[in-house]
Amino acid sequence: MNDQQEVYAVVDENDKVIGSATRQEIHQKGWLHRSVHIFVFNKYGQLYLQKRALSKDLYPGCWDSSAAGHVDWGESYEEAAARELEEELGVRAPLTYRFKIKACIETGWEHVGFFTAFTHEVIKANPEEIMEGRFMELHRISLWIRHAPAIFAPGFLLVFKMADAQGILDR
Repeated sequence: MNDQQEVYAVVDENDKVIGSATRQEIHQKGWLHRSVHIFVFNKYGQLYLQKRALSKDLYPGCWDSSAAGHVDWGESYEEAAARELEEELGVRAPLTYRFKIKACIETGWEHVGFFTAFTHEVIKANPEEIMEGRFMELHRISLWIRHAPAIFAPGFLLVFKMADAQGILDR
């Protein structure tokens, strides 16, 4: 099954499941659905950013959260976060749930569960998903966002802003 045929839960504005549909149908019709974003930090407090593969249908070549992806049908936010962390970065690490963002245009009409993780493991970026990735200092990322916001996926910008406002990025 290609990724356009993957089935996800369709949810309402309160994140209650009201049906299911393929990824393609959900995106074409602008239906609300679910995703996760994970920020992975190293022992120096640096945040891993990934640059989305050019083959991605949404925001190819843009910088994004360490790992992110849709919540599959029947999956919890926590299960999706663990799966995405391993699929995209080859890492297994304890995850901490931080907050949820209600579906909006910046998130692509996805309710987003946001998690953080710390790792000492070497990141093994999945080349089908990620063209490049690196750990970066938070102040450098903030400067980059201020001067070149268009190089980032919109969902990442919103998650970063909310994480910063809640003190999650304070070091």
